[in-house]
Amino acid sequence: MTLATRYLGLPLAHPIVASASPLTATVDGMRQLEDAGAAAVVMSSLYEEQIRDEDTAYARFTDHGSFSQAETGSYFPELPDYDNGVSGHLETLRRATESLRIPVIASLNGTTAEGWVEHAKRLEQAGAAALELNVYSIPIDLDVTGAAIEQQYVDIVREVRFTVRIPISVKVAPYFTALPNLAARLVHAGVDGLVLFNRFYAPDVDLQTLRMTRSLPLSTAAELPLSLVWIGILSRRLTCSLAASRGVESEIEVVKYLLAGAHVVMTTSALLRHGPQYMRVMRDGLERWLADNRFDSVDAIRSLKNAAHVDDADAFLRAQYVASLRDYVPGKLVQ
Repeated sequence: MTLATRYLGLPLAHPIVASASPLTATVDGMRQLEDAGAAAVVMSSLYEEQIRDEDTAYARFTDHGSFSQAETGSYFPELPDYDNGVSGHLETLRRATESLRIPVIASLNGTTAEGWVEHAKRLEQAGAAALELNVYSIPIDLDVTGAAIEQQYVDIVREVRFTVRIPISVKVAPYFTALPNLAARLVHAGVDGLVLFNRFYAPDVDLQTLRMTRSLPLSTAAELPLSLVWIGILSRRLTCSLAASRGVESEIEVVKYLLAGAHVVMTTSALLRHGPQYMRVMRDGLERWLADNRFDSVDAIRSLKNAAHVDDADAFLRAQYVASLRDYVPGKLVQ
């Protein structure tokens, strides 16, 4: 029995990866995940606006009271190792890559063209095995077209690809009118993998206080179908790695994503619910399922249930939609 797989060209012991979360924000957290059997970890994201905020705060506090007295120019000593708000993040990444045996993938969430390029370069220099570009852009301007948003993704990939040598992936949102076309353009621009999908801020309203809430609910298995469909459609149609990143509750969802064609399955919510040790539970569950169903490897089941065998996937999906509504019985779910 072998669970080995490859993602972004990296050899992994099995296909379950701990995605970016508070658990991967520290070396100790990432080490706990490694000890629990994670095949790789995606370090918590580096956010460009947080760097700017830290720089602003540093300047404000160090300049406070400067030259207010004739005897002194400043009340705060210079920090010789201060590095524009990124030194702590880079040091954590550097220590993790030096002490962990599994790949540490850096995650970058930029806001400007300069930020994407500069910070990508710094993360590579800090030892990241690969780089995940976490593009979080919500178009609210009435004059911004879908084509412009798609071009923004392509431009980010092209610039970062020109800058770094390590593999790069893009964590995309599902909200595109022609996702396969965008995926193909990203691959052409130099991306090595796609992570499907990103989760955006999901506000709610507290009816007691009439205030907007900002909590991000943990994902559940109910979110699996969206990524499952697109993994199945894109599998074998693209030359890049595919990572599934929604609704992973147990080894059941892991198996389903692999059957659809995913190279790896990323999980955060399950680990936050049950703790880092739950990684071993999912890994053992995957191995048990393969053995019970007489498969000798992960590769043996990958893409068995993708859409490559369907001549007209669009018509097929529409037919299934129509049939599910036609056959629905009130009060009874059709399996």
